[in-house]
Amino acid sequence: MKEDGLRRIERLLERDKEEMTSETKAAALREFCRVANEYFETEGDVTLAVSRERSGFSVSVTFRAGRVKNFTVLAQNGEIC
Repeated sequence: MKEDGLRRIERLLERDKEEMTSETKAAALREFCRVANEYFETEGDVTLAVSRERSGFSVSVTFRAGRVKNFTVLAQNGEIC
């Protein structure tokens, strides 16, 4: 019985490390697009590639930008953040 519980926990942990679902990938891509558009004038599509590595995942977000949107935020004490 104890072994069955251990196997179940191992399966749950492995399932937690599985590839992204299409819904999760679409949500992440929307968020990366939003952030990319805050800092860059993007051209074309933003792409997201996720591949399994030995100890986790390799994640690449790729897009072309025509311009960098530079801005400066001042802290309350006047120092640049």
